[in-house]
Amino acid sequence: MSDSHISPEDEKLTDNSINESELDIPPQEPVVFQTHFAGIMEMYSDLDTVAKYLNDHQGWFVRCAMPMKAEPFGENGYTLIIGSYGAFGYNVEPQMTVVLEPPQANFYSMYSVPNPEFNHEGYEVDYLSKMYIESIPLSSAADGILKIYHQQGKQPPAEITKVNWQLDLQVKVRFPRFIYKLPLSLIQDTGDRLLSQIVKQISPRLSYKVQKDFHSHLDLPIPPKTARSCSPKITQ
Repeated sequence: MSDSHISPEDEKLTDNSINESELDIPPQEPVVFQTHFAGIMEMYSDLDTVAKYLNDHQGWFVRCAMPMKAEPFGENGYTLIIGSYGAFGYNVEPQMTVVLEPPQANFYSMYSVPNPEFNHEGYEVDYLSKMYIESIPLSSAADGILKIYHQQGKQPPAEITKVNWQLDLQVKVRFPRFIYKLPLSLIQDTGDRLLSQIVKQISPRLSYKVQKDFHSHLDLPIPPKTARSCSPKITQ
């Protein structure tokens, strides 16, 4: 038998069409995918200036979210259209509505809330992001800060602000019936991996845009890549 031979069983798995027998598959419970990340973002200014900028999210959130579409929701919320993602021939364009809570002692939180104005189309997003900002000495900054300040002929500050963040993201998806003919472990692994890839794609880009927006506004050097991070978080 040739290695390129596709058996009738395999061929059926690669076919995204739905036949009559597949319609007999009973409805299934949603599959839960999740991922957890943590990272940092350095801002080359004092804590009060950074806090004022972050608190005025109506001025930067929509700009920095692009190319994602962000629309205001209430006083402190936004509805985000993430983009189109999928696997196994099934694609969704996920949307979620998030609320940014006013900070408490330099702690910030942003979480998803229901939005009756749009249909989730068989999926549910549970998003929770937390941030803590702190002043750190210049000696604790990521590599590269002295070089970019010297290149621009400017004196680096004695202290900067470090933004520590963590993200917990869970998505429940109720797939079309034909998807459930695949092994659940394959669905689970593929979905978890795709969710992580989405975070790895969006989070660093968002961090860079926030840094660029803030530092450009204050005519400060834009931090190098070493001044931000995004890594999977180990959970217990």
